[in-house]
This record gives sequence, C-alpha cells and structure tokens, in this order.
Amino acid sequence: MIEIMTKSAGPVVGVRATGKLTDKDYREVLIPALESRFEKHGRLKLLLYMDAGFEGWDLDAMWDDAVFGLRHRADFDRLAVVGGPEWVRVAARLSAFLMKGEVRTFDADALDEAWGWVRGEAQQAA
Repeated sequence: MIEIMTKSAGPVVGVRATGKLTDKDYREVLIPALESRFEKHGRLKLLLYMDAGFEGWDLDAMWDDAVFGLRHRADFDRLAVVGGPEWVRVAARLSAFLMKGEVRTFDADALDEAWGWVRGEAQQAA
C-alpha cells in the first residue's frame, strides 16, 4: 500500500510504503499524486519511507517504478529513501547517477532527519 504522508506540502512529497506494492498502488495513488504536483510545482522533492511492514514490489509495480523513475529522472531536486531493506538503499545510491537531483538514504529511525534534508532545511553543525 502507498499513501501520501500528511507532512507533504507544495513540491515536497512524502510517500509511505507498507506491505507489498502493486500496479494498482502506482496507477491509483502514487502516479496521479506525483503528476498533479509536477503540473503545479515543476520539480519535486520526494521522500520514500518504507515502514517496518514493507514487503517489496510485485513485478508490475517494479516495472511501473522503473518506467516512471526514468521518465521523471530530471524532475526531482531531491530523493530521500528511508528504511527498507539494504538492497533497496544500495540500488538507490547506485541509480543516483541517472538522476539530476540529489539522492540520499537514511535508516528507518532517521525519518525526521530525512524530512529536514528533503526540504532543504539547514543542518546544524555537530
């Protein structure tokens, strides 16, 4: 299941993924929500949060994700990938060369930090 997170505002979109993602999740929720925001704001900042119940993608959803991502690879200023299995975070880091924007991965317990980064909020020195 995919849901748009309530902290989303303007060009900043948070997506929560749980369970096994399907083609229906992409066609009925994710793609329409992102396309609508592209029309209003142009480039987006996206946070993808895979919660503890995340089980991955079915084949059709994987295809939807790949096609949509390639078509919009120049339309994201930032992509934060939060939680999920290690292989997803590795794949996100490896695919960063395809995107014009920045890509960063975060552990599941760093969701607040990821929100700050994706919004472009200044980081305080340690």
